[in-house]
Amino acid sequence: MKKNLPLILLLVFTKCSTWDNVEEYVPPPELSIDETTIVEFPPLPRIKINTYSKEIVDEPKIKGFLEIFQGDEKIEEHNIGIEIRGSSSQFFDKKSYGFETWDEAGEDLNVSLAGYPEEEDWILYGPYSDKSLIRNVLIYNLSNQIDRYATKTKFYNLDINNQFLGVYVLMEKIKRDKNRVDISKNKAENISGGYIIKIDKPTGDGDSFNSDIAFMSEYTSGGIKGLNKNPVFLYEYPKNDDISNNQKQYIQNYMQGFENALASEDFKSLEDGYRQFINVDTFIDFFILNEISRNIDGYRISTFMNKDKGGKLNMGPIWDFNIAFGNANYCGGELTSGWAFNFNELCPQDGMHVPFWWKRLLEDPGYVSSLKERWSFLRANEFSNEFIINTVDNLKLELEKSDASTRNFGKWLILGKYIWPNSFIGNKYSEEIDYLKEWIEKRLSWMDNEINSL
Repeated sequence: MKKNLPLILLLVFTKCSTWDNVEEYVPPPELSIDETTIVEFPPLPRIKINTYSKEIVDEPKIKGFLEIFQGDEKIEEHNIGIEIRGSSSQFFDKKSYGFETWDEAGEDLNVSLAGYPEEEDWILYGPYSDKSLIRNVLIYNLSNQIDRYATKTKFYNLDINNQFLGVYVLMEKIKRDKNRVDISKNKAENISGGYIIKIDKPTGDGDSFNSDIAFMSEYTSGGIKGLNKNPVFLYEYPKNDDISNNQKQYIQNYMQGFENALASEDFKSLEDGYRQFINVDTFIDFFILNEISRNIDGYRISTFMNKDKGGKLNMGPIWDFNIAFGNANYCGGELTSGWAFNFNELCPQDGMHVPFWWKRLLEDPGYVSSLKERWSFLRANEFSNEFIINTVDNLKLELEKSDASTRNFGKWLILGKYIWPNSFIGNKYSEEIDYLKEWIEKRLSWMDNEINSL
């Protein structure tokens, strides 16, 4: 294969690659549960962005022009405002970007970008430390397969100012929208919803609130004890600039009520316990998605929740799994055994801890019974070994068309090198994929035993 050529030949091939004679792009087909064959994918389309020689920075957004091509045919074009996004990923050479689609006057403009439902907030995620290139796409695919909304994803080759930057993923930003997080607009006449709340690192801008009990690390049947670290709940929707004091007080009281009920002696009660505050099925699916990937950031960072008008609290959408699936060399992130929600025991010194919710929920026989039932159903269907491994193989195949993965690692010479926080370092792209598949199969086997024995 071309990626085994000497480096000088690889660079020459990359320089001379063309986009000629490519058929019109269509999105990859959805996989049905019983499919076990490899799907044929067309070559990757490409996105070209021109910022008129201005450097893209971490806010404010600068003006740009985006074009989407399939081969030499331009599919669409848009005015945009673009900036660097991310936290620790900003230190990588390969950046990720957030952008808005704009009109001629630089105002936000909803468009159906790349066939996605109309919106104006978008993300170009550049997988870097995840050398499989697919971890986020894989988990979002699995979440959508079980009807839990996750951002839509499409692979593209990206050029910015005529510089090739490799494989990127076009994604939806998490927002309140009928085609994204489908909850009601929060209005003064009914402040019970909707809300999107996020557990994450504090920003220092006053757009968050804390709980007194969410990070208790020890508890008894008579209540919680052993205060550790307070959680930080951020207002994602309505934003801090828009949310009223009454709305803030409502959602703070609601979260406090949920946690008090979960910490109480009667937490198992259908009437007086935690179930009056949450949609349990969303908590179970969120738990399963974070645990099959042993997401080291799960439950404690980039953790979204939402509540509709008059409704209960839902977990999700899921977000940010680039260092999941065994791609972290700290706090047990590489292990195929052990619960991800036990992060606090492995890393008590970390500043962001997992709330007590997940251990407490497993003390409720009714919750455990529902978890077992859901796990059994998913393992026979969308989360079977065959289905998940097939999804991995098809994502890999999609990237190998038109040598997208080869060209990516021709641009970013990181195969065989440690990039934080890699636990495995493959010398070839195929080794990174093989590691991912082997890790998944071992993880699923461990979870079969553990969930059945709860």
